Amino acid sequence: PCTADLPPLPATLCPQCGEETTLGERCGACLKDPPAFARTIALFRYEFPVDRLIQALKYGHQLALAAWLGRRLGERVAAADHDLLLPLPLHPSRLRTRGFNQSLEIARVTSKKLGIPLNPGILTRIRATPPQAGLPLKERGRNVRGAFECGGDLAGRRILLIDDVMTSGSTLREAARILKLHGAGQITVAVAARALR
Repeated sequence: PCTADLPPLPATLCPQCGEETTLGERCGACLKDPPAFARTIALFRYEFPVDRLIQALKYGHQLALAAWLGRRLGERVAAADHDLLLPLPLHPSRLRTRGFNQSLEIARVTSKKLGIPLNPGILTRIRATPPQAGLPLKERGRNVRGAFECGGDLAGRRILLIDDVMTSGSTLREAARILKLHGAGQITVAVAARALR
């Protein structure tokens, strides 16, 4: 019953970025400037109380929520479509402050549930950036440009890229762009929550 009360996503979403569309078609933004990822899977709309749950995970160290979200993502994702699972990395300075990477904690459980290998060391964050939440949408893409580095050959690998929340999509777009430059085949983004316009 508690899960049923969480804010669902609309039935008609852009399959690529997860933004709401009229008929479930690709949105204008993805047609104009397609991201390097092929599709987005999200569990919930980023609204109350899901926003509070994710904040409790990130800032309140409620790691049991990561396990619950990881299991739910594992139920939504088709294991056969992916070869490798990657969490969105934190910069080492943010990791030291927070003590853990919430995306990695979610990804650990999803990896076990799906039986897909997890490699948190391939994608790294090499530039500390101001938090995206405090920036206007138009500045978010510039903020994360050049923030990631890939340390492996991903030739043809089908990647499942995990994060907690997708807002503008700028961070995941940049991470996916770097993965594509290193040979990744199809990239799917999976997030616990999607913020809609």
